[in-house]
Amino acid sequence: MFVNGMNDLVVFVTVAREGNFTRAAAHLRVSPSAVSQTIRGLEERLGVRLLTRTTRSVTRTEAGERLFNEISPLLDQLNHHLSAISDLRQHPSGTVRITADEFAVRHVLWPKLLPLLDAYPDITVELITDYGLTDIVADRFDAGVRIGGIIDADMVAIPIGPEMRMVTVASPEYLAKYGSPPRPEDLTEHRCINLRLPTHGGLYPWEFGSGENEFRVRVNGPLVMNSVLQILDACLAGVGIAQLPDGQVKPHLDNGTLQEILGKWSEPFPGYHLYYPSRRQQTAAFRVVANQLRFEKCESPRLS
Repeated sequence: MFVNGMNDLVVFVTVAREGNFTRAAAHLRVSPSAVSQTIRGLEERLGVRLLTRTTRSVTRTEAGERLFNEISPLLDQLNHHLSAISDLRQHPSGTVRITADEFAVRHVLWPKLLPLLDAYPDITVELITDYGLTDIVADRFDAGVRIGGIIDADMVAIPIGPEMRMVTVASPEYLAKYGSPPRPEDLTEHRCINLRLPTHGGLYPWEFGSGENEFRVRVNGPLVMNSVLQILDACLAGVGIAQLPDGQVKPHLDNGTLQEILGKWSEPFPGYHLYYPSRRQQTAAFRVVANQLRFEKCESPRLS
């Protein structure tokens, strides 16, 4: 049976991926009613139900799952070919979608991307903040930004920042009241501010040492947060001890509002990398962004 145009398939794949008519409509820049009407017409022409709708979610039927698995790779491939053709234009253009954690966006990406946005007005950079290890292929990102040691081997990874250290810090007020732990193991007797990451599910263990001497300490305390920026604010307020990236706390160490503790157990590790699928054809816009973000060893860390 002939399907009336590719637009219907594009709408179907978008809804199937988003699992929501409203989000799909926003992505396609049309109204939710137009999306619903298109899906209804497609199902009528095919004579099968493709999506099961409830008040909370949209799921694929068996027929919808089969159609999605067969059609979505073809549409992705077509989009890549069209992007390659558009690269023949004089100026790189298009949208580059990147997922990164909050600290990387603020301290690594933004300082480098700011001049690019002026130099390439036809390029749009979409930054999505996420602490989880996002599947950039399934979620249709062009690239992700993560610490160098946790990137899958089948990805291309380029450094975009210097080596980092996780620094254990506390306010002078906290240390005056509770004292400083002499060893990492003694943190279990202190008030610590924990970070919960969606990928790990539980609380993120604090890491010390490196290589064969690396070990972790699971700390306790009065506060759990899912943002390093929030943890920094709480630490500055004297709530407890925190473990944060050195680039984030350096200004506060310099002005004395925070003090580093357990410094001899804090070892450097590979910094942030931009990673992307090795088999995916990259657009000219993506290559411009990647080259702009690439870290050269002579660079100094950018702090704000």
